[in-house]
Amino acid sequence: MSVRSLCLAILSFGDATGYEIRKESTDGRFSYFDDASFGSIYPALARLESEGLVTVREEPQAGKPARKVYSITEAGHAELIDYLCEPQAPDTFKSPFLLIALNAAQLPPDVIRRALERRKAQVLEELRLLTESDEECNHPGSNWTRSYGIACMNCTLAYLEEHGNALVKIAEDAAKPVSDAAE
Repeated sequence: MSVRSLCLAILSFGDATGYEIRKESTDGRFSYFDDASFGSIYPALARLESEGLVTVREEPQAGKPARKVYSITEAGHAELIDYLCEPQAPDTFKSPFLLIALNAAQLPPDVIRRALERRKAQVLEELRLLTESDEECNHPGSNWTRSYGIACMNCTLAYLEEHGNALVKIAEDAAKPVSDAAE
């Protein structure tokens, strides 16, 4: 997903400032789709505005510069729909934890245990955030997406619980002296 499409998707749910778009893309309901930095959001918004896909209005603030609030236009909504109708790229998944798991035989067992506990804590936090926002939402796509995320996190947690000891055993076996391993 491009930052351009991400901005349009966020704005399709309501008007927002560049800061609010960034917050939604990092901590909000859009944080699961793609990353967007301020350095990419503002140029994308400027291009979208120049192409007539979003409008911008300034809202005065007491003691601060006016804030720019962006709105999606009909043309912007049409472009978003066209983008969403294209075949999607494969999902990407990057995990620092899996890099540790891949190299378990080179690491001390206690490092693996700590990594497993950290990963479980991260998954539990994701589950907390997803279930905390469980208040009934009137948007069926949001409800389905949240349920999908909860199912994924529950599967991840179950796998870590069921197979975490096997990962620790890889590290333990590799740490045994050669004479112990032969026995």
